Amino acid sequence: MKNILVLCTGNSCRSQMAHGYLNHFLDNSTVKVYSAGIETHGLNPGALAIMKEDGLNIDHHTSNHVDEYADVDFDYIITVCDHANENCPYIPSKNATRLHHNFFDPSKVIGTEAEKHAAFLKAREEIKGYFKDFVEEYNLV
Repeated sequence: MKNILVLCTGNSCRSQMAHGYLNHFLDNSTVKVYSAGIETHGLNPGALAIMKEDGLNIDHHTSNHVDEYADVDFDYIITVCDHANENCPYIPSKNATRLHHNFFDPSKVIGTEAEKHAAFLKAREEIKGYFKDFVEEYNLV
C-alpha cells in the first residue's frame, strides 16, 4: 500500500480538491490518500461546491493537521502552496518523493459570485490536470 500526503496551509481548499481527485484517479485498494495542513481551517464551501460540479463529493473529508499523521510513512508528499512548502515542519518519511506545485488560491478572491466561481473553477482545473498527470507519471493507476 502506497501513502500519499497532500499538504497545504489550512487543509480547506486546494489540498482537499487534490485529495478528491487523487481518490477519483487511483485504486484505493493500493494507494491511501491523506490531506493535511500546517493549520486547520475546516472545509471551504467553494471547494465543496466546485468539486460537486465535476461529480465529486468531498463533503465527508475533514480538515486535518499534519501532526495527526506523524506515524505514517509516506511514499509521496506533495505541497500545493508556497506557504506550506516554506513553513511545514519536517515530515520524517525517509523514502518519500517530495513534490511541490503552488496552485492559485481561489479562497483569496474578492469579487462577485461569478468572479469567485471562476476562481474556484480555474483552481479546480489546474489541480485536476496536475494530479491526473501525477498519477500517470508515477504509474499509480
